[in-house]
Amino acid sequence: MNYRAFALTLWIAVVSGALYLYFFQRDALQRLVLEVADTPPFWAYALYLVLGCLRGFTLVPATYLVVMGMLVLPPIPLFALTIAGIIVSSAAVYYFAEAMKLDQFFERRYSSQVARLRRLLARRELPIVIAWSFFPVAPTDLICYVCGALRVDLKKCLLGITLGEGTICAIYIFLGTQALAWLR
Repeated sequence: MNYRAFALTLWIAVVSGALYLYFFQRDALQRLVLEVADTPPFWAYALYLVLGCLRGFTLVPATYLVVMGMLVLPPIPLFALTIAGIIVSSAAVYYFAEAMKLDQFFERRYSSQVARLRRLLARRELPIVIAWSFFPVAPTDLICYVCGALRVDLKKCLLGITLGEGTICAIYIFLGTQALAWLR
């Protein structure tokens, strides 16, 4: 089996598993979260990090994971694990787009839009990635796919994602934790 087929199979398996758990095993998933909350912190941290690393393949926003994490993890470890998960997930999605040769697909289907996006990214790669990553409605993983497909420098892509997502996640985590403490 070639690398492209393996990557596609892995992606389909992760997305299918996540959708299955979410739609058909929601009670089991909720029980698991509650059980992990009662375990030693290492296991909660490990589970959160694994979910954070896999989350990008599902295109599920990090916000959902952050909110879940706020219920069971202290703010500073939560922030550090969130950023680590985002970096790993973003790099994986970037390389997945490259392995799947999405650039060729987009070039064939949307050549004029790709050319326009290439010109825009060539002039302002970092500000665009930061802004996209910070904007809560825009899926950050999509910019990772685009950067991977258009072969934007990985370090620049990850820096922009870390700055944008890091800022919005810090706001969610630290202001959210304060709001939760105030409500208690």
